[in-house]
Amino acid sequence: MITLKCEGLTKNYGQTKALDSVDLTIESGRIVGLLGPNGSGKTTLIKTASRLLVPSAGKIEVCGMRPSEKTKALVAYLPDRDYLPGWMKVSELVGMYRDFFSDFDSARAQGMMNALGLDGNMLLRKLSKGNKEKVQLILTMSRRAKLYLLDEPIAGVDPAARDFILDTILTNYDEEATVLISTHLISDVEKVLDEAIFLKQGRVVLHKPVDDVRQETGMSLDGYFREVFRC
Repeated sequence: MITLKCEGLTKNYGQTKALDSVDLTIESGRIVGLLGPNGSGKTTLIKTASRLLVPSAGKIEVCGMRPSEKTKALVAYLPDRDYLPGWMKVSELVGMYRDFFSDFDSARAQGMMNALGLDGNMLLRKLSKGNKEKVQLILTMSRRAKLYLLDEPIAGVDPAARDFILDTILTNYDEEATVLISTHLISDVEKVLDEAIFLKQGRVVLHKPVDDVRQETGMSLDGYFREVFRC
């Protein structure tokens, strides 16, 4: 099944093309890295798939449908910034997600909280930046979504927690779902990726299985990325 498809997808901000005729097909059951330097269009693509932005031209489909209220129920989106109310307790946020999303798995959320050592009685604003990001990731990954859109999910956590968080992503999504991860920390996420998409100035310059990139270039994905985007 095709989870995400773009045909000639273009998004303009005035005279600037954030996305420029993007063609993509991503099938279910894949963990895909969306990689590129700042300003390459990664967040714009994610926001378009999550229906926060409307294309200027071309089309985008989620599970065979144009973005709508129906597809919104299939997409779990983690933005690249804090978005939860700081005055709420972690347990209250879990309850809010449970009430708001019919596909939310409370047992899964509690299990991840226990594994990461998060106290449900803590106010969100009292947590460190890294622990806030862990809470946001837990809430997102506790949904039984078809498409997970994760924008810089490990940027604010310490290196010791990254492996655990990536393992959490790897083990807590349905095998029929798709995970799209936007990140700059390629060496950290490379081991969990099935495919990689390189974006440059709003255009797709590479979309391949990670194993193919390694075999064809003789380099790691991180090494090849540095080669492609060398200043």
